[in-house]
Amino acid sequence: MFDKYLLDAASLRNLGPADAPTGFAFEAKLGYYRGLGLSMIEELNVSIDGQACPRESITFDEGHGPITLEAMETAYERRWPFGEVATVAVAHQGGFPAGEHTLTFQQKLRISYLPFPSFNTDEKRVSL
Repeated sequence: MFDKYLLDAASLRNLGPADAPTGFAFEAKLGYYRGLGLSMIEELNVSIDGQACPRESITFDEGHGPITLEAMETAYERRWPFGEVATVAVAHQGGFPAGEHTLTFQQKLRISYLPFPSFNTDEKRVSL
């Protein structure tokens, strides 16, 4: 439903020193119309040209400080409201690769009234 709005391609940036980036980040929105507690976000997957970034390299920040995906599993007091921007950061030596690449962002969400997880995916051609 909101998949085409998940990933803000214009927000893509490298992290760390300009001459030796240690990763990259982008702004993202939730693909569910009500907002969710972070513990209900089962997975956030990031891939570049079909190559998945390791789960342990991804952190998330909805405005209350970066949190690992593992720590999100028990972050009962934190929420990601619908329409609010969050930062997804990925530790990736060298930062985002030079040139144009396909960046894919997928959310696997646990919705209380659905008997199956909700998968939301956005994919864009991007470059820095």
